[in-house]
Amino acid sequence: MSKKNGIGPFSRRSFLRSAATLGAAALAAPALAQNATPLEALINDRSRGNWDDQFDAKAAARTAAAVQSNAPILGPDSVPNIQQAIAQYQNIAANGGWPQINPTSQQALQLGATDPAVQSLRQHLMITGDLPREAGISSAFDSYVDGAVKRFQARHGLPADGVLGDFTLKAMNIPANARLQQLNTNLVRLQTFPSDLGRRHVMVNIPATRVEAVEDGQVALRHQAIVGRESRPTHIINSKIYEVILNPYWTAPRSIVVKDIVPLMRKDPTYLTKNNIRLIDGKGQEVAPETIDWNSDKAPDLMFRQDPGKTNAMASTKINFYNPNNEYMHDTPEQGLFNKLMRFDSSGCVRVQNVRDLATWLLAETPGWPRQHIEQVISTRVNTPIKLATEVPVYFVYISAWSARDGIVQFRDDIYNLDGNSQLALNTTQGMEQPVQ
Repeated sequence: MSKKNGIGPFSRRSFLRSAATLGAAALAAPALAQNATPLEALINDRSRGNWDDQFDAKAAARTAAAVQSNAPILGPDSVPNIQQAIAQYQNIAANGGWPQINPTSQQALQLGATDPAVQSLRQHLMITGDLPREAGISSAFDSYVDGAVKRFQARHGLPADGVLGDFTLKAMNIPANARLQQLNTNLVRLQTFPSDLGRRHVMVNIPATRVEAVEDGQVALRHQAIVGRESRPTHIINSKIYEVILNPYWTAPRSIVVKDIVPLMRKDPTYLTKNNIRLIDGKGQEVAPETIDWNSDKAPDLMFRQDPGKTNAMASTKINFYNPNNEYMHDTPEQGLFNKLMRFDSSGCVRVQNVRDLATWLLAETPGWPRQHIEQVISTRVNTPIKLATEVPVYFVYISAWSARDGIVQFRDDIYNLDGNSQLALNTTQGMEQPVQ
């Protein structure tokens, strides 16, 4: 491995450690390991998660989808599940980890390519449980490898396209010891949550940019999310959702007024008018934008309130929960942002894809608010606050590594650099992943 990763070169000797060491590991499969080589024992270790031995071109199409499950990230099994993953990665690290992938040719590593680096890629994917040993070791990037790379990408929150792009390569070349450290760090985080999270609750996982609505221990809804960028992070908090607002007004936080709106007004004095933003003084009276000195050192001490409508920053829906940071969940008129590789673009609030589904779920136990009525009210563009009959717990968490009951271990980019290892921050916010050439 690279010197900058802090460990020595990956050698055949370290890869083929003694079978005795593997047999002593807590999660090794004794019956399989008795007569197997160390490599076979490691890749046959059933603690690595579930994958089908009949892994072929047809199976490859469903590998990424198989990583998803209806098991929530937070739950009564979260701690034992990640402890099992820790034991698995202790076993991997103790036996030399995995090889680095260093492509030698100019062509992108993807289905149909041939490159000596594919041999190391196959070894890596066998060790992590993404590729069955029946696939063998060769330089061919075949359908087996394609499916395994897609599975790896899905486990790491990357686009499951089967192409070994730069972010996929970075994720693969993070040492096993670093991943083990990441798991241990997240174990401590998971241990802070109560065993009873509420029969119905919402979880926002910041590094995974994911929202889960959980009911009776199962994920009822899962949404993509856009969360705070590193310079304006979304806060970690346990709270309760108390209100859904249809056709919300948007009141710009002071930080956005100072950092964003005032500079925009200096460039374009019609910005507020174009975006249906009104200035309101302390007496509730509207103030004309042209009466303000936008070149002053201080931003005007006024409320910046945007009318409901298609251009509203929160679009159709706002979800309020108790917090001191003026943060909330909401819709967005910029739906294309959900197509980005990583979604760390907000000023702290959380934009939720298909948020009307979440609003419908939240209001399911509030009489008089079926989906049809919600849509009717949204079509009027009339501001309509709705108090929930029963407040719903919400957990904003920072879980960058976890394992559900299916045994599939998942990792995410350490976007806020909270995991204590710079290698775990892949800088996936810097545009779209490109093939390594």
